[in-house]
Amino acid sequence: MSKRNSQDAKNAARERLRLEREKQAKRAKVKRQVIVACSVVAVLAAAGGIGYAVVQANKPSYWEGLKDAKVVAPANTTGSDGTTVVFGKDTAKKTLKVYEDPRCPVCASFEQTVGSTVKKDIDDGKFKVQYIGGTFLDGDSLGKGKIGSRGEGSKNAMSAMGAALNVSPEAFLEYKTALYSKQWHPEETDDKFKNDDYLIKVANTVSALKNNTAFQTAVKKGTYDAWALAMSKTWDTNKDGVTGTPSFVMNGKQLTTSDGNPPMSVADFNSLVDAALKV
Repeated sequence: MSKRNSQDAKNAARERLRLEREKQAKRAKVKRQVIVACSVVAVLAAAGGIGYAVVQANKPSYWEGLKDAKVVAPANTTGSDGTTVVFGKDTAKKTLKVYEDPRCPVCASFEQTVGSTVKKDIDDGKFKVQYIGGTFLDGDSLGKGKIGSRGEGSKNAMSAMGAALNVSPEAFLEYKTALYSKQWHPEETDDKFKNDDYLIKVANTVSALKNNTAFQTAVKKGTYDAWALAMSKTWDTNKDGVTGTPSFVMNGKQLTTSDGNPPMSVADFNSLVDAALKV
């Protein structure tokens, strides 16, 4: 082979090598660009996911979203937003304020033990009763707790009680008795009252509410949900110094036994009420 041919062969080989290196460099560059692009997408996706999670975490719950909603007051109520709920004969001179929370186990014990006595006293015109419902067991204690932090059964049951009150005062009282009964009242840690179907099941044991379409529709649609929150706010801002349930107030004074507790027996209840009625 001549020197010229040999040199040409070497030049050709170098050119092929140069072209191959350029191709490899281009492939490497493209690969780096793909990796960078994927990394950017991954970062953006992660950021988006975190952002979505943050938005969801800070999104108001259903009940929080109702705090400024228009209140639909049930029939048989008076006062601001229909939060004054009074039962009894007009001839009764004094009113017993009853503070309760639908999920409260002590309220359930009181209703099971003394509830029939209270109902008889109302019917006899001994006194009127003003019902004031709280929802502190849902985590709404005196306006300081986060709404919904421990459930929503108290608020949901209160709304259903509003639907019962819209039917009649008697339906309300009978439904309240049923909700607090041994058969239907759940453990404090069991948020059963958040379930509309359960509340309707209990209502079907009350004659005025059994298969009552209007009542059931109101429960399912949450017609009185905003009213339940308004009622709870009344409990939160009470001027009677009430901080727990059940509590009983007459003449602006809480009725408590010698140990500072609410009356949980018929004898204690009658003794305290009779003394208050004489003042």
